[in-house]
Amino acid sequence: MAITTEGRKNMVVVGGSYVGGKAVEDLVTAFGDKHNIVLVEKNSHFQHLFAFPRISVVPGFERKAFVPFGFPSSADGTSGPQLIRGAAERITPTSIVLAEGQEVPYDFIILATGTSGSSALGTEGPSQFIGTDKKTETEKFKALQVDVEKADRVAIVGGGAYGVQVAFDVKEFYPGKSVVLIHSRAQVMNRFDNSLHDLVASKFDKAGIETVLGHRVKKVRDSHDGKGKVVELMDGGEVQADCVISCTGSRPLSAPLLSLSPSAVDPATGYIRVKPTLQIHPSSDNDAEYPNVFAIGDIDVVVSNIRKLMERNGEKLNEYVVPPAGIHLALGLRESVKFMNPLKKGAAPSVSIADDGDLEMGCGRIWARRAPGVTDYEL
Repeated sequence: MAITTEGRKNMVVVGGSYVGGKAVEDLVTAFGDKHNIVLVEKNSHFQHLFAFPRISVVPGFERKAFVPFGFPSSADGTSGPQLIRGAAERITPTSIVLAEGQEVPYDFIILATGTSGSSALGTEGPSQFIGTDKKTETEKFKALQVDVEKADRVAIVGGGAYGVQVAFDVKEFYPGKSVVLIHSRAQVMNRFDNSLHDLVASKFDKAGIETVLGHRVKKVRDSHDGKGKVVELMDGGEVQADCVISCTGSRPLSAPLLSLSPSAVDPATGYIRVKPTLQIHPSSDNDAEYPNVFAIGDIDVVVSNIRKLMERNGEKLNEYVVPPAGIHLALGLRESVKFMNPLKKGAAPSVSIADDGDLEMGCGRIWARRAPGVTDYEL
């Protein structure tokens, strides 16, 4: 892959979603006048993932959840980032090798690859949306919307944020439908304080949403009459439905790093191990250190540390302090909760409920920021 260097360093961000996109913007502001800022992104468009649960159910604006990539120029207005569309397959000490065989050289690399759904249930739904083209993905969402509309009973598999939001949206947009959520844990939103489960469970009861908790799904098959679906549970139980939506199994997209530093990837979870400085952290002495390889994380910390490494003045690198887990969770078409885990053991979580949600989940705001002045949502 040809990149003009002319003495300029290549700062490459892999992954252009929310955090990766912000990293590109901040790198352009900080270094764009003197160095090359490059984004490697496999998708044709920025994907407004927060809208995906909504467009799984509500028709009419799915195309607005996919926004053309756009970034500001450097501080002097002379240069902006270079966008290279391709999937990173592996990383070497000096370059990123794309699936197409092209190589992108780097001096600094920031991994912001995010996660991808992975489900073995064989169901339609968000976990199966692995395409990278806007037209293909919007058509899949449209097909799912039709399936939901036709169904009398909808089953959602997965009690994380995605599944919870889909359940609320189906029930509120189609009040006459029967909705059941199946989750392998005893509590939904199980990565958060128990009080968030209690809040969601109370809202489920009020809305008339059924739950099957503490039961892992074995597989989904067609019913004997071929008119519906059967969700088979590991304990032998079954759940009948007309439409099954899989919202399970997000896994970090960290595989490209395995070729460079295998022990920097947790084999159990796929998450990238990092130091407090957000540089990758190999856990084996057999793997070399790569101080120029970061995974985010906090963008300010990474940009600051890249600057210090370039200046080579021995100044101590900044460190990231992990905050309590928090989430902005939709509880229907308008209602939502901002929730943050307790700051310390025994303390209360932070909970703020609002009833001012946007049906399109902020798609208009995202377009205004990332594609200002563009109103053709088919682009």
